[in-house]
Amino acid sequence: MSEEIFLLPDVGEGLTEAEIVTWKVQVGDVVTLNQPLVDIETAKATVELPSPYAGTVVALHGNVGDVLEVHKPLITFEVGGTGGAPAPEAPSTPTPVKEASDKQEGSVGEGREAVLIGYGVANEDAVVTRKHRRQGGTPGAAPASAPVAAASEPVATLPSVAPRSTPPVRLYAKQNGVDISSLTGTGRDGLITRVDVEQAVGGAPSAPRAPRVSAPITGPNTTSRFVGRELESWASGPKEERIPVKGVLRSMAEAMVQSAFTQPRAAVWVRVDATRTMDLVASLKQQPNLADLRLSPLTIIALAVCDAARHFPGVNSSFDAAANEVIVRRSVNLGIAANTPRGLIVPNIKGADQLDLVGMASALQVLVDKAREGTTTPNEMIGTTLSITNVGPFGVDAAIPILPPGTGAILAVGQIAKAPWVVDDQVVVRQVVELAMAFDHRQVDGAMASAVLSHIGRFLHDPAAAIIAG
Repeated sequence: MSEEIFLLPDVGEGLTEAEIVTWKVQVGDVVTLNQPLVDIETAKATVELPSPYAGTVVALHGNVGDVLEVHKPLITFEVGGTGGAPAPEAPSTPTPVKEASDKQEGSVGEGREAVLIGYGVANEDAVVTRKHRRQGGTPGAAPASAPVAAASEPVATLPSVAPRSTPPVRLYAKQNGVDISSLTGTGRDGLITRVDVEQAVGGAPSAPRAPRVSAPITGPNTTSRFVGRELESWASGPKEERIPVKGVLRSMAEAMVQSAFTQPRAAVWVRVDATRTMDLVASLKQQPNLADLRLSPLTIIALAVCDAARHFPGVNSSFDAAANEVIVRRSVNLGIAANTPRGLIVPNIKGADQLDLVGMASALQVLVDKAREGTTTPNEMIGTTLSITNVGPFGVDAAIPILPPGTGAILAVGQIAKAPWVVDDQVVVRQVVELAMAFDHRQVDGAMASAVLSHIGRFLHDPAAAIIAG
């Protein structure tokens, strides 16, 4: 028998701390390899940490709501002997995995296996099965090396895994006296949503609330953030509210200050006739083979941005002040600003410039769904090279955005609305959008920025021709 301490890992690039959101185990529980232990909230995402050991929980080093520093003790395990795996020979600190794309599953000692911390892991049986298959075993057959408990050994009862939900949903449940562990989630992979909690509060199903990220503003009486119970709270609650600046809010505040004071920003903007873009989207939605895709003008805009980066690579760059160098990247990691219940985040689509229309629509659909559900991984939050922020769904015509640190440019897209437009010396009604691009003037000058924005505008003016031209 030996004690092993699981230190809080850095689940992102350079993160220094994380808040404990939900403990899924208690002292005395017997856990298996890769069993979910705890949900933590970092400055970039909410992450589920799996167990690097098979053994018994001896101590939990923190309570829900506590903020722990990276590489500080999180959980102490007792491993080896009855109820646990043999003590690992490797150091107690979990083996770091830098990128989710590495997908390494090599074992570390006898009681641990390297896992993709925070990116979702399989249970121990699945891991053993995959290893067995790589070694040439027959699918479904038990590998010879798989540990088998002796008949005389007691069978440990594993704790039930707490249901998954996002921090805002857990807070909403707590405020309304709902035991979230008694609910069955209707979201993806059993995620407990706000609608599930509302049903428990009211005793009857309620209509799902449209996410703010995509709810268009249509007039003065449109839905605002103060609706339903929130409106009641506004009228009868305290006269002021203090919100701790931590997690996503803290990350956003620090990034914006860094951007404002380290990157000399300039901007260009243009109005574009996007009628053919809207017609193309409407036509594609009628195609039976595309019925499952969530197509939108943003899909075409994302393709346009990537196409512009291929023609003008200098815009897909960053400025290395320490080395006094401009780093031009030949692959676009396209960031999409998303307004979520946890705050503003900018996850990105890796290698977006390699995607066609169907691939881009699929990638955007996954990105938006994960952002809304709070399941965006840290790896999806790092490495952004170009960004898009879409303020159009809120009824806004235009915006001059602040650059995400380390990027060369960001495109702001206003609402696409009917407006008078001159065509062949005749005033006609067209679908018009205003585009604005902010850029870092250290590596992108006005001429390049103007050329990039004009290229995007021409793409949206006739997207079918631009897509065919490649």
